[in-house]
Amino acid sequence: MQADPLFGATTEAVKISEAWVPPAQQAGGDLPLLMTIKNEADIADTLLRVRCPVANFAEKHIVDRGEGAPAMRAVPAIPIAANSTIVLKPDGYHVMLLQTRQTLTEGETFTCTVVFQRAGTIETEVHVSRSPS
Repeated sequence: MQADPLFGATTEAVKISEAWVPPAQQAGGDLPLLMTIKNEADIADTLLRVRCPVANFAEKHIVDRGEGAPAMRAVPAIPIAANSTIVLKPDGYHVMLLQTRQTLTEGETFTCTVVFQRAGTIETEVHVSRSPS
């Protein structure tokens, strides 16, 4: 593991697992990208960007439970606390893949690039599934 000289965190301190999207029968729609992120560092990190070849855009979202019905809204980043695990899920923090470029059949996989403020860029395999792998 390499130590980050500015922050003291190791670049391998963030681990992504169980990344998945539901199947999509047609292109052009929006899909939630869900995953588990574990930060093993003693310092917080932040999910800044996600790039996936199957969508034109990716936005980070949170479900806001303020007044009235829950509403999804875009956020600039997703905080990942030190020594913690966060599960990106439809009713909390998640990433929306916008304007999908293709159909996605259950059992397929593709790779996305996830960019963190401190851990840097992590490539992760995403499964097309009806539930977490």
